[in-house]
Formats: sequence, structure tokens, C-alpha cells
Amino acid sequence: MRIVLASVLVALSMVSALSAQDADSTSAPPGSSESTTTVNATAGQNDEAPQASPARAAQNSSQLQEKSQENPPPAPQPKRILGLMPNFRAVSAGVTAPPPTPKQSLIVATKNSFDYSAFVFVGITSLLAEADNAHPQLRKGIAGFGRYYWRGYVDKTDGNYWVIFVLPTILHQDERYYAMGRGGVWKRFVYSSSRILITPSYHRHNSFNASEIFGRAIAQGISVSYYPSQTRTARAIAGKYGYAIGRDALTNVFREFWPDIAVHVLHRHP
Repeated sequence: MRIVLASVLVALSMVSALSAQDADSTSAPPGSSESTTTVNATAGQNDEAPQASPARAAQNSSQLQEKSQENPPPAPQPKRILGLMPNFRAVSAGVTAPPPTPKQSLIVATKNSFDYSAFVFVGITSLLAEADNAHPQLRKGIAGFGRYYWRGYVDKTDGNYWVIFVLPTILHQDERYYAMGRGGVWKRFVYSSSRILITPSYHRHNSFNASEIFGRAIAQGISVSYYPSQTRTARAIAGKYGYAIGRDALTNVFREFWPDIAVHVLHRHP
């Protein structure tokens, strides 16, 4: 600003000198005072500009605050849902995480397999299977429940290691669930349920989720060795495989919408 004012003063002095020389020979033309007025007005505007900028900054700040209030950031994904269901594979909306290392994938697979919730979940599914007499050769009662239980637990653990650790490490796929967090309900539902077919690679490119599809298939193939012969049919194996895939799809949907349910329905932190 000082340089600009100095330049203006120099220009004014030059204009005054030229006007004085012209006045000796001819009458000075009108307008020199107008030029001076114009320059002074310009200088005045330059002096006022710094005073207006804080006001503009405050206005812009208030506009940003209003926008943030209208569109608050999505709630983060919790480590557990309802304090029970493990959510170690979820990544909050808007977060770009680096590719998991083999060690990190192994830890997540182990947590999912040996978390206390895994024993509860297998207990519930085993009770339902025993009550429905899904495998008559395993019989019913406490002994039958035990036979259902250890087989169900092996199913779950075997599938976790294939889907979360072994195949993703070999195929360089990131099996974590990246929440969308924004958009319409239908759009988010389609996105979350389709993650069993689409998953990012280590290079952040969407790819066919071979780890999920083939990992569950391998686990079901292994289960043939310890389930009764009467239920080793193609139909029974396909039913168990479809159940495992559908369960993973619904789990992703629940992960996607749980923060919204917790905040807007239950009025609590997710």
C-alpha cells in the first residue's frame, strides 16, 4: 500500500509540474483537478479495501458454518454395534485407509473368530438348527446341540480366515467395508449389499470380490468333510453357501445404516 501511495504522489507531482508549464504558455485545460479527484478516489478505495476484507471473511465463515449445519458429516463407524456385534472391518465414510498388511488382516480375522460375540452368535444359530432338526444324524438334546455347535463354530472360523486373511492377501484385495454415509436410502442399500461382489484392490480400484465369493465356497467345500453324509447333497451345500453370502450382505447393510439408526432413532452415539 505504501508503494502504491508513493507512486500516486509521484504521478500527482508530475501532473502538477506539467500543468504549471502549460499554464505559462496557454491556459490550463480544465480537467486536471478532475484527474486529481479520480486518483484520490482510487486511493481512497484502496484504503477501504483492507477494512472490508475482515467483513467478507466473517461472512464467508458464517456461510460455511451454515452449510456444515445443513449437511453435517456422517457419523463414524463404531468398533462394535450395540456393544456386541464386532465391526472391526468397517471404515467410516470419507476415510481413505491404506491397504491392510497381511498381519493386520490376520488380526482382524482372529478377532472376528474368537471374539466373545462369535460364541454367542454360533450358540444362537446352533439352537435354531437343532430345533429345526437341520441334520437328523446329529440328533437332538444337549449332545445334539454340542454337535451342531462345534461344526457351526468351525464353519464361521474357517470362513473368516479364507475371506478376511488368506485370499485377500494372495489377491491383494481390501476386504474392509467402506461406508458411504450419504445419499438416498435405496442408493446406500444397493451400494452396501453389493460389496459382497465389489471390493477395492490395494491400488484403490474396484474389482470383483473373489475373496468373498471363492472364500465362502472353499469353506463350504471343507465343511463337507465333517457334516453328516445325508446332508452332503448339492442342494444342502448350495443352501449353506447362499446363507453365508446373504448374511455377509445383510451385515454390510446393517453397518451402513447403523450410525443413522443410532443417532436419529435411538438418539445415542453410534
